[in-house]
Amino acid sequence: QKLKLQLMLPSKKETLDLNKYLDKTINVKFVGGREVSGILRGWDHVVNLVLDETVEYLQDVEDPNAARKETRKLGFLFCRGTSVMLICPMEGMTPVDNPFPVDKSVI
Repeated sequence: QKLKLQLMLPSKKETLDLNKYLDKTINVKFVGGREVSGILRGWDHVVNLVLDETVEYLQDVEDPNAARKETRKLGFLFCRGTSVMLICPMEGMTPVDNPFPVDKSVI
């Protein structure tokens, strides 16, 4: 009896379709905590991103989880897919306050 092996090949349909966000502003978070927003100009199958008019939200050194208020302009940016952790469209996104109160005396 011969053993038949079947290879699972990826389908031609993309797992992640970012075409609907082309020429729209997106927010990108990276491994390590950096965060930027910019206009998506291009992307590929490994989620390398090309952003334009990019702004980086600077982290507070003392409290990296604090809301980011300071920014710096980066302009045209290539984001390597292996460092991208999260992609979020800016349109339709509403910021909300933390529903879980933090007791600072415990920290």
